[in-house]
Amino acid sequence: MSEQAHKLLIVEDDPGLLSQLRWCFEDYDVCTAGDRESAIAELRRHEPAVVLQDLGLPPKPDGVDEGLLTLSEVLKLSPSTKVIVVTGHGDQENALRAVALGAYDFYQKPVDTDTLKLIVERAFSISHLEAENRRLQDVTTDSPLDGIVAASEGMLAVCRMIEKVAPTDVTTLLLGESGTGKELLARSLHRLSPRKDKAFVAINCAAIPENLLESELFGHEKGAFTGAVKTTPGKVELADGGTLFLDEIGDMPLPLQAKMLRFLQERVIERVGGRQEISVDVRVVCATNQNPEDLIKASAFREDLYYRVSEITINIPPFREREEGRLILARTLLQKYCKKQGRALNGFSDDAIKAIESYCWPGNVRELENKIKGAVIMADGKLVTAADLGLEPGDGEPESLNLREVRQRAESKAIRVALTRSYGNISKAAELLGITRPTLYDLMNKYGLTAEAYTKKSVVNAN
Repeated sequence: MSEQAHKLLIVEDDPGLLSQLRWCFEDYDVCTAGDRESAIAELRRHEPAVVLQDLGLPPKPDGVDEGLLTLSEVLKLSPSTKVIVVTGHGDQENALRAVALGAYDFYQKPVDTDTLKLIVERAFSISHLEAENRRLQDVTTDSPLDGIVAASEGMLAVCRMIEKVAPTDVTTLLLGESGTGKELLARSLHRLSPRKDKAFVAINCAAIPENLLESELFGHEKGAFTGAVKTTPGKVELADGGTLFLDEIGDMPLPLQAKMLRFLQERVIERVGGRQEISVDVRVVCATNQNPEDLIKASAFREDLYYRVSEITINIPPFREREEGRLILARTLLQKYCKKQGRALNGFSDDAIKAIESYCWPGNVRELENKIKGAVIMADGKLVTAADLGLEPGDGEPESLNLREVRQRAESKAIRVALTRSYGNISKAAELLGITRPTLYDLMNKYGLTAEAYTKKSVVNAN
């Protein structure tokens, strides 16, 4: 930790208790204050990571008004500071008022030094983790992967693939549920590519009526149909030199799929109502929330087109499978929308954290973003609560204590992580798990896992 991370400010007007506390925290760089004015001066001078503050401060040490005012000023000057308030015995009401104002924690007298040391130590640990998270965010502010928070194994693997694939011109297919960030990843592919200075053009194949989609993609000549009063280039032409993103390509009508296949093979188009072939140089990225193989079996998607758009396939894990990254992403979004709304919120309450971690998030990252956006507006205190998010602390399925289910869940997760780390290499995954290849194959069959879902899928172009 940095020197600043060890600084502890103790605000206490009782000389005897202050001496005891200084002795208790002799391992820290301690500075002290006896009233609000000196506490603010010490805060400005030393910028402590943690403040241990008595609520009863002069000129009225029997009341809490001065202590609460001191707390508010500390947090206004330094919102990331962890303030632990010390209250009189049985004064839980004022302790809760302090927490509502943004205090990190509270402790009731008489002082038990061992318990208080644990609370302070935990506050320093949390402060250090948050500072490191802010540092990492600052480092990546201008990154082409900006906006993508990858803390889980699955998302880290996706980012590694994005970085490898982006410099090439291969047609890439992004597979993932609605709200998992497919367009964000497509934009990252563009920003990391040699085409970053050219246009990124996106079109949602599910949002445009079938009779208009061809004209939107390939453009039309004047008089090609009623209302075509002038020649208009399509999205493909507008993306010339850059990247064309075809979102929800699984919803593209079958007749149009044949024309899209010819474009991908020849890199030429014809406008609706036109006869002239127009050459275009674009990198194509596609995305769908459906299973292409199921669409092919249902005769809703051409198999030859699938091979063309999936030269590289990237599987994006749903938010419910990103356990390690949920709270990090939630805090990142909270910071983003606090800045937009001009709010100064200090984080999530305990019940909000439990709700975020237990809720199944059927709407994925988009649902989380919408809930946090609303919570920033609705929050009354300094912490976002589960109620502000529109969630209950117990939302989601209660965790089973059945040992067989716990073991199966842990076993399945370990296999998925090993396959992710090894990019679907069975031998390497088995080595990581400490089992044989046949055993790993048996376990993968048991949990319905395939190696292909964890590796870059390169398919030889079929003509």
